[in-house]
Amino acid sequence: MIKYMGLDLGSKTLGLSISESGIIANNLTTLYFKEHDYEEAVKKMVEVIDQYKITCLVIGYPKHMNNDVGIRAKISEDFKESILKVRPIEIVLWDERLSTRSAITAMIGQKQSRSKQKQKKDELAATLILQNYLDYKRG
Repeated sequence: MIKYMGLDLGSKTLGLSISESGIIANNLTTLYFKEHDYEEAVKKMVEVIDQYKITCLVIGYPKHMNNDVGIRAKISEDFKESILKVRPIEIVLWDERLSTRSAITAMIGQKQSRSKQKQKKDELAATLILQNYLDYKRG
């Protein structure tokens, strides 16, 4: 059975979501690493992949609004390749434009405090990324 994980990669955070059903994505957690230390981030991510027996990783791919690939998207590409070197699993780069903004908007609508928004925005963005991917696959 396929186990999916969504990932919102930041400069010092990994927002994670999970789906065991392939239908609904759920928030999981946010992992922290030293700013721009993507080697550390890859190590943490591989531990999570092994722990949850993930078979498909969906990484947010932050393209520019005009569809150009910028620095953040290149970092996601490199991150994908780094994981594939140590864990040969299916990895999808999924267009995540506005996912973090959508996550914050949703939390504001729920009247969550700024500190809670900051704490949860990455994993909620990962959940939106994964849910959009799952909806696309089913649709």
